Amino acid sequence: MAQVVPPRWTDEELTDASQTAMAAFREMRVQEPLEQYLDSFEDYRQTVEDLIEGTVDLTDLHAQAVDLLTQPDFLTAIRYLASPAISEDDLKVLANTSLSRKILTTQPAAAQRIIDTILLGLDRNRFPWVSEQREPTEAERGAAVISTAALIATQKVQTARRNSAKDEQENAVADALVDNEFVEVDRRHVQNSADLPEAGEFCRESLFGTRKADIIARLWDGRAMPIECKVSNSATNSVKRLNNDAAAKATTWNHEFGTNNVVPTAVLSGVFKIHNLRSAQADGLTLFWAHDLRSMISFIESTQP
Repeated sequence: MAQVVPPRWTDEELTDASQTAMAAFREMRVQEPLEQYLDSFEDYRQTVEDLIEGTVDLTDLHAQAVDLLTQPDFLTAIRYLASPAISEDDLKVLANTSLSRKILTTQPAAAQRIIDTILLGLDRNRFPWVSEQREPTEAERGAAVISTAALIATQKVQTARRNSAKDEQENAVADALVDNEFVEVDRRHVQNSADLPEAGEFCRESLFGTRKADIIARLWDGRAMPIECKVSNSATNSVKRLNNDAAAKATTWNHEFGTNNVVPTAVLSGVFKIHNLRSAQADGLTLFWAHDLRSMISFIESTQP
């Protein structure tokens, strides 16, 4: 029996599907509750206020470095003193240190380097008094607290939204598989065909060759179907999520396992540019949409003998 070729969509089909996905994204984004942002804002407003007050308007950061940097909320607030904010990964590289409690408490010089790094990038618009070596006015202090808390809360909500959307999408894919006679099995490292789930089984987030897949399903004809769940909130973001990540993985998986043995797949929701979708398909990535998982199931069913 010849292998069933996975679907390759025309530009017109990709356009229709992407418009449906964009409409669903708009509806979700508009309905998103404001309370999540407000709660996060209030939490970090208090943290930033305590940080500024407790360090005598940021003049005592070095003296309290170890104590502050070993408290997650204060570490976050300190990262956002810089503009743009410095991520934890970047901070470790720039300050040449780990952010672990053990390192910071046993190597105080590391904590000092972190504070030095932050102060080099300190936002002078939000904290003008620091470089001018004077006390802030009440208005300056209040504006600094509010603007910094707003920056942190916005980023936290955006990150939580992306993670939540991705989790929901992965669960929807898993539920669709289970509803169509697939069985979920334990996660594993798939190095060759012997490590794969059996036909009609799937596992969640696992290493497939040298790259991780969100879900690995075994089609009825024996081929592996590694699935990436991708949620994009902008056309620009779609390049990173689709082409630089999912499509790049498809190229790797096809090389490692062979094109006859694997069907690299992405399930998409959100905003994607047509030319990025077209390019991903050309790189060997099979595309389905979260709003139309029936198409994915139809392909899977077509692989039955």
